[in-house]
Amino acid sequence: MIKIAIYGKGGIGKSTTVSNLSVALSKKGLKVMQIGCDPKADSTINLHDGKPIDTVLDLYRQKGKDMTLDDVVKVGYNGVLCVEVGGPIPGTGCAGRGIIKALEFLDENNAYDIYNPDVIFYDVLGDVVCGGFSMPIREGYADKVYVVTSGENMALYAANNIALAVEHFKNRGYAKLSGIILNKKDVEDELEAVEEFSKKVNAPIVGVINHSNDITKADKLHKAVLDAFPECQASKEYLALAEAVINKDL
Repeated sequence: MIKIAIYGKGGIGKSTTVSNLSVALSKKGLKVMQIGCDPKADSTINLHDGKPIDTVLDLYRQKGKDMTLDDVVKVGYNGVLCVEVGGPIPGTGCAGRGIIKALEFLDENNAYDIYNPDVIFYDVLGDVVCGGFSMPIREGYADKVYVVTSGENMALYAANNIALAVEHFKNRGYAKLSGIILNKKDVEDELEAVEEFSKKVNAPIVGVINHSNDITKADKLHKAVLDAFPECQASKEYLALAEAVINKDL
């Protein structure tokens, strides 16, 4: 079982990246579980034709201890197992604590043994790496961490915070920073800026996703690019990225 946490600034295209990685690996015959750890609960929406699935926190509020794995784990496009953590009612709680609660529920109910995925993706908001948002790193849920960034200043600022958090925890045997995923926004000197960041944090650029109208069109269709336009250049880039992500350091 390969366990991967993917972090990145909000709006950087992280969930689109993770969904396409999930589809790419499922098309290789692997069983994939994608866990959305963002209060917006939209990580897996493109694997369900734009229909949001019930979140762990919403289900817990409705059912309490009667909540089951069947309630929480839903099958998306090409068999990808989907979980959305969700968030608290605005103004009533901490989203990070929701991540802790959801991951503990999956653990306590032996979800990983029952579903036995080959690959688990944790799709984690990375603007702030603290509390529950750092749980995939500090609690050892993930073996590897990848950071999605562009060459924009705020994206690189968030990526640097994530890298610092991973470095802080690595000596405790937790997840390591395995690489950078460049999701290009076509800003000036973008590749050079991300290459400089890559050297600074001593983590390679494992894949480059070029800005593409096909990605935008697929998002509007509420589909993964590999579903909507499987032969396009962006799909080829996601397939290459998926190969790099699962094979690095194995």
